[in-house]
Amino acid sequence: MINPIKSASEELREILMSSLGRLVSEGKIEAVPLPSFNVEIPQDKSHGDFASNIALACAKPLKSAPRKIAELFCEAVILDGTSFERVEIAGPGFINFFLSRNWFSGVVASVLAEKENYGRTDSGAGKSILVEFVSANPTGPMHIGNARGGAIGDGLSSVLDWAGYRVEREFYVNDAGNQIEKFGKSLDLRYCQLCSEAGQALAKKFPDCEELSQAIYNDTETFPMPEDVYLGADIIVHAKNFYDENGEVYAGKSEEERREALVDFALPKNIQKLEDDLRKYRIEYDTWFRESSLHNSGAVNEVIELLKKSGHTYEQEGALWFKSSDFGDEKDRVLVRANGIPTYFVPDIAYHYNKLVTRGFNTAIDVLGADHHGYVPRMKAAMEALGIDPNRFNAIIMQMVRLVKDGETYKLSKRSGKAVTLETLLDEVPIDAARYFFNLREANSHFEFDLDLAIEQSSKNPVYYVQYAHARICSIIRNLAAEGFSVKDLSAEQLNVLDTPEEVELIRHIAALPNTVDSAARDYDPSKITRYSQELATLFHKFYDKCRIKGAEEPLLYARLSLCDAVRTALRNTFEILKIDCPEKM
Repeated sequence: MINPIKSASEELREILMSSLGRLVSEGKIEAVPLPSFNVEIPQDKSHGDFASNIALACAKPLKSAPRKIAELFCEAVILDGTSFERVEIAGPGFINFFLSRNWFSGVVASVLAEKENYGRTDSGAGKSILVEFVSANPTGPMHIGNARGGAIGDGLSSVLDWAGYRVEREFYVNDAGNQIEKFGKSLDLRYCQLCSEAGQALAKKFPDCEELSQAIYNDTETFPMPEDVYLGADIIVHAKNFYDENGEVYAGKSEEERREALVDFALPKNIQKLEDDLRKYRIEYDTWFRESSLHNSGAVNEVIELLKKSGHTYEQEGALWFKSSDFGDEKDRVLVRANGIPTYFVPDIAYHYNKLVTRGFNTAIDVLGADHHGYVPRMKAAMEALGIDPNRFNAIIMQMVRLVKDGETYKLSKRSGKAVTLETLLDEVPIDAARYFFNLREANSHFEFDLDLAIEQSSKNPVYYVQYAHARICSIIRNLAAEGFSVKDLSAEQLNVLDTPEEVELIRHIAALPNTVDSAARDYDPSKITRYSQELATLFHKFYDKCRIKGAEEPLLYARLSLCDAVRTALRNTFEILKIDCPEKM
């Protein structure tokens, strides 16, 4: 796995250390403990490709002016046979290094050699990471926040995979607890309404299930519902389908038996719908983990006992409390209510214990909504109480999405008149646009999703812009091949003709892909990949406008053709990470 930037940075550190050794052996500086120093890429490229503050860092222990130390380093530096061609001093003593032409040529050759693997790194060293994301309530359809969470979670999983981690994607199915009780109650009430005289009359008037459900949903006077239930029309559809299969058989059964039958009928359909919609969104999970399995296996009771043994619980007014404030949480949390029923927090603790201990993942990452800020410190507190390093649990807090159409906030679906769901979003905008747009910003930033822009076929549309760059390169390579000029394997010397500012900047950015992957993985931020692809597309268009390919002298033509192919490879690999299409014609 090739990482040109990292390799050059490590090489430069060795150059500086060797220079220091020579200066000490020649008696030009004292042998003192070397303080930490930086090797970095300057923002201003006129200051070199890399810069180091080693002279400033050594000033105090050597009791000498930084610039004088820098001058000694520059005299001692040997660049022959390295990736660097010259060095200079700047300001109070910064040392700037400039890469050689061979380094830039080597980048192009490396990309063409690695092909679809270019950008992959081994920084993760095979450590296992479980990324849990979306985990939408299975009692209803996925909303627009789930659409963003899906793109971010899946994008992050890909980034981590490219950075050398062993990654698994997981959906946590909340198929137990209060929401399922509420789901059963909602279905039961709608089923009983359908069995009623008024329900039967309306069913004759509206034989179509969707039309019937909408009519019942709108007639709140004839078919009233309490506040503590799910009111969506999808509940009525489930109840009607259940009625069509079973008639009024369950009307005479106990409420408990009726609710259980309705949940057993409707819940699997909802879970399957979640899976189908997410697969359409190009998200495939390794595991659909059911909350009910934690209850059935005894894991929930087990974690309660483990917390008791940890010494961080106490009883008060008949309830069992967790002393989460011992670990920095703002207050203690109830684990088991006075009625003996665990709070929702307990199966969540058991679930994360399962991730990190039972299944042994090195790290667990949750992609959570903005309303989960308080969840993170108390879950970390629980992990620490259980003897688990809390840093093994991490969360990405995702801010809200605002849909915009015609410059105005857009809240409703044209088809149903209800809030836009993942399904209706994907009916209105391309999947490529949805996945790319939701990864344009960091997860913790509020995001405006412009529905008009998402379908616009112009350079204003970010995903169209980068896909067009790829298609343009494919067209260039295809047209030149038709004229007898195909991409060739070129030596570094042959590629050294790529020396215009536009070519140098383009190659420098291509070289940054592995580093960008590592940075995105380290910061849990897949938006760095979208920004990288946009910048690469921009630099390619600048290069193409300034540097003629067709009609250039043959050595230069072939070198520029190789550069085009390297850009195409880097772009294609970012598309692979983000799971967006890679068109060759547009």
